[in-house]
Amino acid sequence: MKRTLLDKFLSRKGLYASFWFIGIFMVSILIYFTATLVKEVPPIAKTVKSQNGEVLYTFDDVAKGKGYFQQFDLMDYGTMLGMGAYLGPDFSTEFMHKRAEFLYEYYARQKFGKSKENLSKTELAVVKEMTIFDFKEKTTLSEKGTTYTTASALAYKANVDYLVDFLVNGNPARAWRGGVIRKDEAVKIAAFVDWSQMVASSLRPDTDRTWSNNWPAEPMIDQKASWNLHMVSLWEFLLLWAATILVIFFFYEFLNKREENDELEKPLVIKKLFPSQKKLLKYVPIVSLFFLIQVFIGGYLAHLYSAPAENFFFPQEILPFNVMRALHTNLAIVWVTIGWLVGGMLIAPLVADEDLKFPWLVDLLWVALLVVGAGGLLGIYAGAQGWLRDSWFWLGNEGRELLNLGRVWDIGLVVGLVLWFGMVVSVIRKAKTNNLFVGTIIWSAFGIATLYIAGMMPIHKIMPNFTVDDYYRWWVVHLWVELTFELFAAGVIAFLTVALGLVTRKTAEKVMLFELFLIILSGTLGVGHHYWWQGLDEYWVAIGGIFSALEPLPLALLMIEAIKERKHIKNKGEDFYFALPFLWVAGSAIMNWYGAGFLGMVINTPTINYFTHGTQLIMPHGHAALLGAFGFIAIAFIYMT
Repeated sequence: MKRTLLDKFLSRKGLYASFWFIGIFMVSILIYFTATLVKEVPPIAKTVKSQNGEVLYTFDDVAKGKGYFQQFDLMDYGTMLGMGAYLGPDFSTEFMHKRAEFLYEYYARQKFGKSKENLSKTELAVVKEMTIFDFKEKTTLSEKGTTYTTASALAYKANVDYLVDFLVNGNPARAWRGGVIRKDEAVKIAAFVDWSQMVASSLRPDTDRTWSNNWPAEPMIDQKASWNLHMVSLWEFLLLWAATILVIFFFYEFLNKREENDELEKPLVIKKLFPSQKKLLKYVPIVSLFFLIQVFIGGYLAHLYSAPAENFFFPQEILPFNVMRALHTNLAIVWVTIGWLVGGMLIAPLVADEDLKFPWLVDLLWVALLVVGAGGLLGIYAGAQGWLRDSWFWLGNEGRELLNLGRVWDIGLVVGLVLWFGMVVSVIRKAKTNNLFVGTIIWSAFGIATLYIAGMMPIHKIMPNFTVDDYYRWWVVHLWVELTFELFAAGVIAFLTVALGLVTRKTAEKVMLFELFLIILSGTLGVGHHYWWQGLDEYWVAIGGIFSALEPLPLALLMIEAIKERKHIKNKGEDFYFALPFLWVAGSAIMNWYGAGFLGMVINTPTINYFTHGTQLIMPHGHAALLGAFGFIAIAFIYMT
């Protein structure tokens, strides 16, 4: 019988070739966009002046202000262009709104000699048009320099006074204590925040949209979502529903059919542990301790979200919200990462049936991770408290959401990841059969070990431009977590389901390849759904909005079939080792689909995201995705250990 083109594509060979083709293609496109990034990001003006020539601030002021913004970890208190912790204000939006209010009052008194509250509807419409003209026509964000009208210059000075008072003296009702940031530092922060409000409010050259694609909505200046957002959202829903149906059809019609003489392997039974595997036990209490501390901090933060003016066991001067929020997110990353490293070192000898040549390297990695973890977390606290003003970048709190470790600890983490990669590869390459599981684990481990470096550029100083900095930050947060970790998860889960005797090898290989194909197809440029509102061009709305929520589906389907096989084995009365770890693995696939897939799809349509970006509605997706997709597997590895 002649095979169709679809049969060839969904064969093991076809999926393998398609994965590499689409992977190279997608990475090439991402490299191209990165190479041309400078052409689309909002510039930082050399100087910002008033109409009478007064210099309000300079490029250096903005760069220093961004440094102070990071040093005192304001992104883990409020948000910047919608990204951050959601408790405090969105600094860019607040500056823009206060500027609009000031201009309304200024032009009302200039034009009609009375306050805006006393204007008629006709007079208010005139004032509104004057304000819009000031924002959209008179204010141009240019590298050579920006000139504010007299009204906007006065509005900027009023905003500086407000922000300096807030940051220096604090506001207990908003969970911000003073006494850490100095006045001169707060003035520089205000310059950086004002630059960000121009990103959100001034027009991109030769367009009718702002640098931030008209985010946020601001009725005072008629700033609202563009029609293109709605069109992309419509097509995203249509394509996602159609693609979901196709994925389910392909899975059951082509991928999950057991071939003749294709039997399940006998469930894995570990009769002996290699020396390197025995040494992994010391990692277990570290993961458990970090997990426990993270959960308690999460409860503390939940209290402050609901009652920001109140203390919870400890005064907020000792446990400030921004510091605890940074510790909460980074503890999650640390314990999940350590759990995955344990899994790699546990599984590699099982795949190869040989041990690491130098088992003492497991002890060395444990010490390194302990030093980096403890030192980095202490640095996060000390840096944000202002105790490391001269060394905050290297040892303190780098102040980039989810990537808060100081640069020394960053470098230490990369060295540890590279060491781990070398250990895993040195063992797994000894496997007698070079199967797909081995190759997938090796390549994804390489990605995990090296991609973190993207968030360390430039390695010796901060990136002055927030938009460029955030572009690379999402390389780590999205591509590291939702691409390389996903690839590693697909390989490990496929290996485990085969090794545990739940799914046949041929079925697991084909489903894994299909999952890898979808991950690389949707995950690589799917990073674009983080690039909509912080200063990148509008085409990212279409690029990032289409397939980013699709890749977890095959894993969930694989787990459904594995659970069926588990029930079949149980009904036969056969012993099943690793029942508890498998429960966490199965739960991971389901939660992966729910957290990263379903909740991700719900908020990642452009129209919905336009109104939910910068709000606490984003938080369920982040919690469910990170815990479900990666935390559950880390816990499974710990139980296996």
